[in-house]
Amino acid sequence: MSFSIADIWTHSPMFAKAIWAILAIMSLWSMSVALQKWWNLRTAQKETLKFAPEFSQFLTEDNLSEAINLAESYKKSHVARVLGGALSEVKPLIADGSVTVSDINSAERAIERNMLVEIVSLKRGLAVLATVGSTSPFVGLLGTVFGIINAFVAMGTAGGAGIQAIAVGIAEALIATGFGLLVAIPAVWFFNFFQTKIDNLTAEMTYVSKEMIDYLIKGVSGEFGRSRFTREFNTQAQKGSAPISG
Repeated sequence: MSFSIADIWTHSPMFAKAIWAILAIMSLWSMSVALQKWWNLRTAQKETLKFAPEFSQFLTEDNLSEAINLAESYKKSHVARVLGGALSEVKPLIADGSVTVSDINSAERAIERNMLVEIVSLKRGLAVLATVGSTSPFVGLLGTVFGIINAFVAMGTAGGAGIQAIAVGIAEALIATGFGLLVAIPAVWFFNFFQTKIDNLTAEMTYVSKEMIDYLIKGVSGEFGRSRFTREFNTQAQKGSAPISG
């Protein structure tokens, strides 16, 4: 018997064919998930590189309305989705130009909620890669074990004809293990790659979110967004100092 793929497939038992079919499905499933996730993360990073500097510039200029509009215009950026969702929730609270400690706390909670939702979205599909990477070697090993059993059964049926009688059967059985490893290795590699990417994206979301919170904190005591107490205190202080200056 030759060792071409067609001959091996023809002479393999149904159980071995089923194992190979399962491994092929697992490989296609994991690769499709990996390619889709790679494309989504690539698109998100490209939009974030454009969004982050513009957003920071609007905060520097105290232009919160334009910052909100900018965040809402970038639909695929993970950072824009987090900040856009959070700003949409707290926009009514700070629409009058005043920012209080309560508003800042509300903004922080809104950011945390949106970050949790976004992180779950970013991790979607990683379970498939982890499952394929961890189970496909065992699926291949299962096919190898049953293939070796069949080879020894065939040798016993033939009256113990020697190693030549089971060499082809064992070779066919070991193909399942090799196939399982070929399926598992890319899945594990992609899982680790995307896990690192998602950690970096989480750091980006946290950094820009903290930048926005710092902007709101400065607004409590600065000229923009002074609280009512601050304005009244400064007014009284100016009145009290007027006679002295006269």
